[in-house]
Amino acid sequence: THSKMATIPLGFNIDTPRWDQSTFVGRLKHFLNITDPRTVLVPEEELDRAKALVEGCRIGQVPPGSSQEQLFYAKKLYDSAFHPDSGEKMNLIGRMSFQVPGGMAITGCMLQFYRTVPAVVFWQWVNQSFNAIVNYTNRNAASPISLRQIGVAYVTATGAALATAVGLNLYTKRAPPLLARWVPFAAVAAANCVNIPMMRQQEIINGITVTDGDNNELGCSRRAAVKGIAQVVVSRITMAAPGMIILPIIMERLEKFTFMQRIRVLHGPLQVLLCGGFLLFMVPAACALFPQRCSLALADLEVELRDSIVAKHGDKVPYVYFNKGL
Repeated sequence: THSKMATIPLGFNIDTPRWDQSTFVGRLKHFLNITDPRTVLVPEEELDRAKALVEGCRIGQVPPGSSQEQLFYAKKLYDSAFHPDSGEKMNLIGRMSFQVPGGMAITGCMLQFYRTVPAVVFWQWVNQSFNAIVNYTNRNAASPISLRQIGVAYVTATGAALATAVGLNLYTKRAPPLLARWVPFAAVAAANCVNIPMMRQQEIINGITVTDGDNNELGCSRRAAVKGIAQVVVSRITMAAPGMIILPIIMERLEKFTFMQRIRVLHGPLQVLLCGGFLLFMVPAACALFPQRCSLALADLEVELRDSIVAKHGDKVPYVYFNKGL
């Protein structure tokens, strides 16, 4: 026990965030940590060991000689690969740490191949398939969703993206060339407004669990679900915005140079790399826009839920809290 006392401070709680989650900078550091794309390459056995270490630490069984840094790294791996509600290992494609490699490839291709309708249709479909996996993987696990609902969400979001992209593509034929390059972003934004609420419709229909400041359950609120989902939609659009709005301007300028016209074959890979640069910062920044543990004032809850909380706790619970999902 002496070595344990030497390396791990008394009262160490592995679930306490390392950085202050009430500030944007604290949340940014937290998400830079868990969306780190390098964690995608960590072998399954190491992830399982990290999970065992985190779960052991929660019940006070830390292997002798473990350092605080080792525990922090195990928690980083755990957060990057396991669902916060259910503790189940998430599929690789749906993890937030896969957003940079997956997103840069798809976004780069959407921005490069925007001129013909078949290319637009194909890449918007690929993007919506990727989004559907990410949204399903990061849903609030307390609200199960049926395969039929997943299918409907996927089809409607893909439909919204394609209608926006193809419609705007035809419309921008006569517009300045830069406007045509912004069509993929409009399609992505429209699809996010459909995909995320549809994928998480159970939460809107049945409400999500809300707790008091000490994590005691108080009931289920639909309004909390709507607030959480709206924040996720804003985050996802923000995540895509800089790359899909600024990058077309950069490419538009670059393509006027003769050397760029000679290396047309490299335009696609270049866009993919530049997208990666934007996403490396934008994925954690967009996730950090709003606190993960979202709050809602008691006054904003449904009347019946508010009355039951007041009846039980009086005015001791001014705010309720819930996990907004990602």
